Amino acid sequence: MKKNLTRRNFIRLSALGIAATAAGCSKGTAWDDFFQKRFQEMKPDEIAGFLKKLENRYAGTYGAPFSVKATPAKEKVVFGYGLDLSRCIGCRRCVSACVKENNPSRDVQIQWIRVLRMKKGEFNLEKSEPYYEPETVPEDGFFTIPVQCQQCENPPCVKVCPVKATWKEPDGIVVIDYNWCIGCRTCMAACPYRARKFNWNEPVIPRDEVNRDTHYLGNRPRMKGVVEKCTFCIQRAREGKYTACVEACPVGARKFGNLLDPKSEIRYVLDNFRVFRLKEELNTEPKFFYFFSIG
Repeated sequence: MKKNLTRRNFIRLSALGIAATAAGCSKGTAWDDFFQKRFQEMKPDEIAGFLKKLENRYAGTYGAPFSVKATPAKEKVVFGYGLDLSRCIGCRRCVSACVKENNPSRDVQIQWIRVLRMKKGEFNLEKSEPYYEPETVPEDGFFTIPVQCQQCENPPCVKVCPVKATWKEPDGIVVIDYNWCIGCRTCMAACPYRARKFNWNEPVIPRDEVNRDTHYLGNRPRMKGVVEKCTFCIQRAREGKYTACVEACPVGARKFGNLLDPKSEIRYVLDNFRVFRLKEELNTEPKFFYFFSIG
């Protein structure tokens, strides 16, 4: 039996007509996962049964009860995000909160939020400094701009996925079905914001650090050979909560809410401040807005 079979290799082998029974599975991936029905095509009872199986699997791995939800999008809700660059101090507490909430690997470390440091008067994402000492912030002569998944209305990553493992939900959140991802990384090449991360190794999460309140399309533990990214904390947002990064920001620079609700925080930002979006010329139409409230 061949070990460490990835989804990509499985599809390639199948295309070549090699018997699937001659191959084994990578750690954390059950054999029947390869033949799982597409999540969007599952009936409610099928989803419930599959989630229960995942809960049992994760409980065995981490030695504690697990919750894997599949909370659907609510009607008349489209999530949007605002970030006040005049308040952001670059402390990276948002990064730490995101890691704690969303179960990325600690070794090799994966982070969904990049905080970029630039000199005032200059704006170049490609030449910015993502690695700096947060103890030195805020710094005179510099500013910081956090970048994560922009939850595009016209997401290029979705268009290029050859197996339709990623898509945009009705509430605007672009999600990934890790069980369908084949690890080709085409979506990573298509994303102009470098928001997607690839698991080159089996993710490592210490048992005492794992968040056991998860969502199938969000922060449930991933496996080797799949892509992941920010999902606006789907496990929290769809229950009416703020994202982890919003709650962690010590200066209130981050705003989040329903774009269709005229009384929401994000609508207040759009109605009262001049906003901009990253790389607007690419027509990706991000639902992530940057603005300045001071100065």
